[in-house]
Amino acid sequence: MTGTSGGPTGTRQDTVAGVVRQWQTVHPDLDTGPMEIIGRINRCAALLQQAEDAPLRRAGLSRPEFDLLGALRRTGHELTPSELARETFSSGAAVTKRLKQLAERGLVERRGDTRDRRVAHLRLTDAGRDLVDGVLPEQLAYETTVLSELEPEGRGELASLLGELLGRLEGRLGAARLT
Repeated sequence: MTGTSGGPTGTRQDTVAGVVRQWQTVHPDLDTGPMEIIGRINRCAALLQQAEDAPLRRAGLSRPEFDLLGALRRTGHELTPSELARETFSSGAAVTKRLKQLAERGLVERRGDTRDRRVAHLRLTDAGRDLVDGVLPEQLAYETTVLSELEPEGRGELASLLGELLGRLEGRLGAARLT
């Protein structure tokens, strides 16, 4: 059997290659090719997340909290809780809980809507903006270091392929939500 890069699966030296070899032994009739891609994406995501969360932990933030702060920072304007939920792919209840904690820490402030008292508009405080601006460069430096092992052309190709896969998955998931 050959791997996705055209070489024999057995020549890969990562944890997924070992898992694939084990499945091939147990079920030689199954095509484990998809596992070589999806398994590696999942494993890379877990390892990257673990390392990227270290600066967040030092700042006293969870990943979902940072995602909310980051959404407010990158959009550059106030957002409602429902807009934040869409921006961060989170449930409304989770966003409400996290926003309460972030507001208590002085990182986010709420402003009521003058026309509809049920609506809140959220923005970063100066402390929230400073926190995001302090953590983000450290995360980007780590990502740059990790990707520096790949050739620039390989990075571009990987970004393009992952973008294509993500677009298809998001399209499929979006269509599934409508039914």
